[in-house]
Amino acid sequence: MPAVSSPHAPVPVSRTRVRVASDEGPPFDVVYERRGAGEPLVLLHGVGHHWQAWEPVFAALAASHDVVALDLPGFGASPELPAGHGYDAASAARQLAAVCTALGLERPHVAGNSLGGLLALELARTGRARSVTALAPAGFWTEHERKYAFAVLRSMRAGAAALPESAVRTLARSTAGRASLTGTIYARPGWRSPEAVVAETAALRDATGFEPVLASGRRPDALFRSDIPDVPVTLAWGDRDRVLLPRQGVRAKRVIPGAGLVRLRGCGHVPMNDDPAAVARTVLDTTAAARAASA
Repeated sequence: MPAVSSPHAPVPVSRTRVRVASDEGPPFDVVYERRGAGEPLVLLHGVGHHWQAWEPVFAALAASHDVVALDLPGFGASPELPAGHGYDAASAARQLAAVCTALGLERPHVAGNSLGGLLALELARTGRARSVTALAPAGFWTEHERKYAFAVLRSMRAGAAALPESAVRTLARSTAGRASLTGTIYARPGWRSPEAVVAETAALRDATGFEPVLASGRRPDALFRSDIPDVPVTLAWGDRDRVLLPRQGVRAKRVIPGAGLVRLRGCGHVPMNDDPAAVARTVLDTTAAARAASA
């Protein structure tokens, strides 16, 4: 397998955006990063994050795939959705299908983390993905677990909003400071570069889609209840996930019995940082399974 990117590499910035036409409302813009060649692979981040969460595994995936990492609408550098569009999973899946069309991606493989994992599964459910790797996907919680997860996320966002950027930069220079800023989502926060921590703290603070997504998550239809029998699916959970607890993986496996369930040892909620090699291997094994099935 190609070497994964160093967690301490400079944070890349993408200013590439696409204007997406939609039947549901006005056109909207999405910022993305695209590298590599081969079968298309779309990467989706979690709530409050940005596409750079995937940077530790980008090089390994782009060695064999045309990889497109998106800033979801209302997150990262992508502006919020115009009036007429929704942030619920079904609406988001239709928006992402339109993004894929605009980028010339025909039924891509999709890998997603947290919110992105739920959206990846929704794309597969509606026939728009050729394989799915869902890393700690949302939508398999009990009501108590949902309230707990949302409280954790809101606490992180409040902390990001309360700290001036100068304080964030000071904290990010030390391992202990990076742990205080991002230890909720990473099992190894010290592996994040100071620049990455500053950037993702700003992304969480400024995410205009944060509250609309959480509001949609309170709806009964936010739970994922559909089997996906015809698409290779891998569910992967970090055994140190403090946001969406690992037991939800067993529940997800019951909903999608044909899916593989992978435990990512020593990983937190955003495992791409904690074990990039294991995450890249999990994604590539899933895309290879789709190729074998189609052959």
